Amino acid sequence: MWGMSEVQPVDVDRDLVDFAVVGKWMDEQGLPSGEFEEVKPLGGGTQNIMLQFSRGGRDYVLRRGPKHLRAASNNVIRRESRILGALDGTGVRAPKVIAAGGDESLIGASFYLMEPIIGFNPQNELPDLHAGDPEIRRQMGLSAVEAIARLGSLDHEALGLADYGKPEGFLERQVPRWTKELESYSVNEGYPGPEIPGVDRVGAWLDRNRPAEWKAGILHGDCHLANIMFSYDGPQVAALVDWEMSTIGDPLLDLGWQIATRPRPGTTGSALIGTLGAVGGLPTPEEMIAHYGKFSDRDLSNVTWYTVLACFKLGIVLEGTHARACAGKAPKQVGDFLHAITLELFEMAHQLME
Repeated sequence: MWGMSEVQPVDVDRDLVDFAVVGKWMDEQGLPSGEFEEVKPLGGGTQNIMLQFSRGGRDYVLRRGPKHLRAASNNVIRRESRILGALDGTGVRAPKVIAAGGDESLIGASFYLMEPIIGFNPQNELPDLHAGDPEIRRQMGLSAVEAIARLGSLDHEALGLADYGKPEGFLERQVPRWTKELESYSVNEGYPGPEIPGVDRVGAWLDRNRPAEWKAGILHGDCHLANIMFSYDGPQVAALVDWEMSTIGDPLLDLGWQIATRPRPGTTGSALIGTLGAVGGLPTPEEMIAHYGKFSDRDLSNVTWYTVLACFKLGIVLEGTHARACAGKAPKQVGDFLHAITLELFEMAHQLME
């Protein structure tokens, strides 16, 4: 399977990644040939599979959908490779795609190869440099804001992404889209329904106060700190990762998302960001908004609205796992944990609405 002469460093299911097939495909792409070496799985915040390896003196990460593919998994991977390819050379910190295998028949799933990212995920680790200096942590938060501001300032049409999303009516669609999503959870047997105080009130407020004018751009869609990798030697973002929810929409939702998910020590939500969530030191929402304005000419007068929308949307997304847990399709502990975060997000929404 491996084409390796010595020890197999990790047992990879051949049904997930057949390296004999991948090697032949890489040769056809004109990439360096040779044995597959130092193969190791990479963890992350998603169920997608990532394997790092070396071949012909070059390092790679292969990314494909989960073992049990969902209906959209292959399309998600194709979209990811497309947007990352379009972002190459723009200065936005994102993984660099080396080659993409759109034909899912090769290994049974769409996949792409990217360059490894040198950096850490704050959900999993916090180096001593960052743990010991609150100013570095504050700058980490500001670097994350800069990354999404630069992303949202790009001309998506010039990058060939005009058809990557449907920006027309994007803001108008949000409340009905996510309300419908919440209602769909009732199919989970044992789920008592959404026990989320004031969910309809938040939706009505969002519809009533929706910004009349906005400008379309690239939206990462899930840019909380656990989906960002940082440099080991400073506060800079190494790469925005996990582009599954990316689209063309209103990029200010990314700013609202970062404010809504900003870990506050002592909350359940802060536990999602590991040690960084516990020690704090991150910039205030006011600092984040001001910093965004340094890299964007967008009207920032309605950031509160986008933050409430982020609370509403993310709270409903997380509630889906709670509903599945009630039906025995996900661990109860995880479902309870995410439901607690949903309640915190809606509590924040109510505070912001006042």
